Amino acid sequence: MADTRRSLRGRANQAGGVAAEAAVAAALAREGWTVLGQRLRTPAGEIDLVAERCGLLAFVEVKRRARLAQAAFALGPRQRARLIAAAGIVLAQNPGWGAAGVRFDVVLVDAQGTVRRIADAFRVEE
Repeated sequence: MADTRRSLRGRANQAGGVAAEAAVAAALAREGWTVLGQRLRTPAGEIDLVAERCGLLAFVEVKRRARLAQAAFALGPRQRARLIAAAGIVLAQNPGWGAAGVRFDVVLVDAQGTVRRIADAFRVEE
């Protein structure tokens, strides 16, 4: 019984995450961004969204949790490293992307649908 509840909760969370990603993609498009990819899978991991505006490329990670504060803490150092590695693979496959620069954005979504975007949320450590 507990496994069934856990499985249903996992599917509901995944569906909510996919819906949040779609809503963020639509919002980016309304703001003039061109969404170049959604849920891009690489050997290093998945990138939720890749969008471009005026040559600036944004790798966008969408975090959906019950509260914005929980979403903000959901992106730890290990996941940032995974995103950076995945972005490197995507850039190698698409050398024309990001002519004006590249950044990593994080979009937080809570259970009520409140959205907060943190532009240029982190950078590649040199």
